[in-house]
Amino acid sequence: MSDGNDTPVSWLMIEPGWEVVASDGKRVGKVAERIGDTNVDIFDGLSISSGLTSKTRYVAAEKVGQITPGRVSLTITVAQFQREADYDEPPPSEEVFPETASIRSRLRRWLRGG
Repeated sequence: MSDGNDTPVSWLMIEPGWEVVASDGKRVGKVAERIGDTNVDIFDGLSISSGLTSKTRYVAAEKVGQITPGRVSLTITVAQFQREADYDEPPPSEEVFPETASIRSRLRRWLRGG
């Protein structure tokens, strides 16, 4: 997937489908999802798919090395990657009303089932 450009890019540029390689140069899969908070520039990690029958694995940001267009290099070996935890998608976040929300808005939200 690399376009031949080896210039490092920000984690914000990572897209699903980018190739992921271990520190020993072996391909471990493709990016399934970039995990983090883009609003405050906090990179948590990646979910990586190794194939159709494999579970998606989570790799923390600390184990991500160089990021170039179309390719993410890890700082761990294939064997270490295979020991990483399966990625379970977090539950959808719920809307939290500030303490200043009116009783009326809270009641309306409660009646709607939220």
